[in-house]
Amino acid sequence: MNILITGGTGFIGRALCRHYLNSYQDTPKLWVLSRRSSEQVKQLCGEAVQGLSTLTELGQPIDLIINLAGEPIADKRWSLEQKQRLYDSRLNITQQIIDFISSAQHKPECLISGSAIGYYGDQGPKPITEDSPPHDEFSHQLCARWEACALQAQAMGVRVCLLRTGLVIGPDGGFLQKMRLPFQLGLGGRIGSGQQFMSWVHRDDLLAMIVFLSSHTNLQGAFNGTAPNPVNNLAFTKTLARLLHRPAMMPVMAWTLKIALGEMSQLLLSGQKVLPARLQQAGFRFKYPVLADALAAALE
Repeated sequence: MNILITGGTGFIGRALCRHYLNSYQDTPKLWVLSRRSSEQVKQLCGEAVQGLSTLTELGQPIDLIINLAGEPIADKRWSLEQKQRLYDSRLNITQQIIDFISSAQHKPECLISGSAIGYYGDQGPKPITEDSPPHDEFSHQLCARWEACALQAQAMGVRVCLLRTGLVIGPDGGFLQKMRLPFQLGLGGRIGSGQQFMSWVHRDDLLAMIVFLSSHTNLQGAFNGTAPNPVNNLAFTKTLARLLHRPAMMPVMAWTLKIALGEMSQLLLSGQKVLPARLQQAGFRFKYPVLADALAAALE
């Protein structure tokens, strides 16, 4: 099988490439679209991975496309310029994929395109499934346009799966890496009230979801990429502190975040209790359904 991955040098993409290279007797051929050099792609993703600077370099038909590209949403304050960068980093590459599929004689069987639980917006403590209506705000608008762009492939006979990912827990990057040092120094604590839900997923389970969706040809549409047991921020904080054998006595006040981060503070102060209803109905099984086990594995 020939697989094209965008965002392949990122926190999820690197692990996905190595999963494909190490887990199958008949190893798929992997191409990664990246602004990095081919040598850097090989260093990050594996020696057998081919780096591409443009899709016009592809000389073989592609069976599966996994679209993970996009600038991190929480790295910078949401100025108008940053909002546009967030749109462009997602929509431009996704449209390139659509144009590639349109011109390809051999269409891929499946496009798995990234999205995020930000699609739902602020939902408070009520349970959210793929059928729940969204709250209209910037994160929803961003994800909705991203998904709509990817869904153009359906009209070309391509099966499209949209993976609305939650907070990804893993050992060598992601949001946990940013949280770990202050908690190890005893400077961690709840954010705001601590009652906002954090819908998380271990990276190993997210990789398994991608493989599951690619191999079950009857599945298409939106899927929540989260574990079945979301927790609020206070519970997450206490669990992380306990595993690091540190106190969690330094809460971050909501007003300080609003001053420092502006509109982006809503990512931290609001939340969604997102459940992976469609994946579970399809028979997907989690390796890490419980937060303490997921964090312990990542912290090792």
